Amino acid sequence: MSVSVSIQSASLRRDSDSEPLLDSRYGKDGVAPTTIDEDTASSNKTILRKKRYSINSMSCFGVELTPDNVAVAMVYFVQGVLGLSRLAVSFYMKDDLHLDPAETAVISGISSLPWLVKPLYGFISDSFPLFGYRRRSYLVLSGLLGAFSWSLMATFVESKYGVAFCILLGSLSVAFSDVVVDSMVVERSRGESQSMSGSLQSLCWGSSAFGGIVSSYFSGSFVGAYGVRFVFGLTALLPLITSAVSVLVKEQPIRGQNILLNGGFLESSTNSITQLCDAVKQPNVFLPTLFIFLWQATPQSDSAMFYFTTNKLGFTPEFLGRVKLVTSIASLLGVGLYNGFLKTVRLRKIFLVTTIIGSALGMTQVLLVTGLNRQLGINDEWFAMGDSLIITVLGQVSFMPVLVLAAKICPEGMEATLFATLMSISNGGSVLGGLIGAGLTKLFGVTKDKFDNLTFLITLCNLSSLLPLPLLGLLPEDSSDSDSEKNADVEMKSN
Repeated sequence: MSVSVSIQSASLRRDSDSEPLLDSRYGKDGVAPTTIDEDTASSNKTILRKKRYSINSMSCFGVELTPDNVAVAMVYFVQGVLGLSRLAVSFYMKDDLHLDPAETAVISGISSLPWLVKPLYGFISDSFPLFGYRRRSYLVLSGLLGAFSWSLMATFVESKYGVAFCILLGSLSVAFSDVVVDSMVVERSRGESQSMSGSLQSLCWGSSAFGGIVSSYFSGSFVGAYGVRFVFGLTALLPLITSAVSVLVKEQPIRGQNILLNGGFLESSTNSITQLCDAVKQPNVFLPTLFIFLWQATPQSDSAMFYFTTNKLGFTPEFLGRVKLVTSIASLLGVGLYNGFLKTVRLRKIFLVTTIIGSALGMTQVLLVTGLNRQLGINDEWFAMGDSLIITVLGQVSFMPVLVLAAKICPEGMEATLFATLMSISNGGSVLGGLIGAGLTKLFGVTKDKFDNLTFLITLCNLSSLLPLPLLGLLPEDSSDSDSEKNADVEMKSN
């Protein structure tokens, strides 16, 4: 609900990516040494390896910067820094293609579709190695696909359909690489202590956050100084980093195996799908999932507000870049606030309080639309900056319980797959909310230069966020104190 920057919901970038943490917690029990001698030998090898790394490598967040870990950190950094193009895309659709807010919102929703089927990418990567590799090859492919999509945006794209197609390809590239690198983190977390697993997640989260802050700082100034095509061309270079660092991934090639002809492949796949469906059908999983979906599916007015702040209030790309930088830092503050003070608070209470406060604070956008902020002595830019800061912090705090809730309801034995599925359902709710918002924008007659009914649109969108509250009873009873340790890793991966 940022006032002046149309930013995709956090649930579409890092909030849906917490499944590796669940795997890392339970994976430790999946391998048992057969003899005491093997256990001792393995421990000695681990100690020698750690000593060697401590001498020859630097560390970050308590993690040795081995080539493998550098590759993981760089992929997460790229995912964060790709936000460089977000403002450029918004201005291109508004100023070059002359699209209305409703059309912009629809294209944004379409571009988010690849995030709805993330478990499928993990299944493909695990089951169909390319050129003998399950990780390297797909990282190379994802990087090339991302570079191709943004190259088209920088050169040939001239229509809204071309924009939708290219952004869809770029989103697919990021979503696929995200799943692949998450699986790498899972593999490196197995057999490690919970402390080391948390350190790995801190490295990933910190790398992505740093990339997001860097892109926020330059996104607006580059659009203003060099134009959107330059930003698209510069963005096209960034996914190539993902392809380049794939050579650092330590992975044994798979030779002489044809998984497609493996007699047990279809049977194993069918059993996995059946188990997943049976788990989702359970009331203790289905009902909370339904609440998460409905909570995310409330309509949004972000696209309409972007048009109002740029066309009506005259906000420049440089200023919007500064707002984006503030909101990126505010997101970190929201995570810190939750981790420091709220992670032991019952989930139902957090959902109730944050939803009510968020709805009330969202109504402050009406002050900006009507100009009442100027009558209070606050100019538009300062009001927009402060409003975005507060709403982003609250939005991050309110989303953290979604991750915690999804972790709580996952049955043992299929944590990673079911968690990814739940997050995909949550993302589907966000997409639906954006599409409903686009329909309401069209219904209220809000266009790129007509904002007479924008106040009613904002009011309706904010009040509708209260609709899921009567369904809080669908959530399981909390025992948050006992679960706080279980949820620690999930919180670290929220961004």
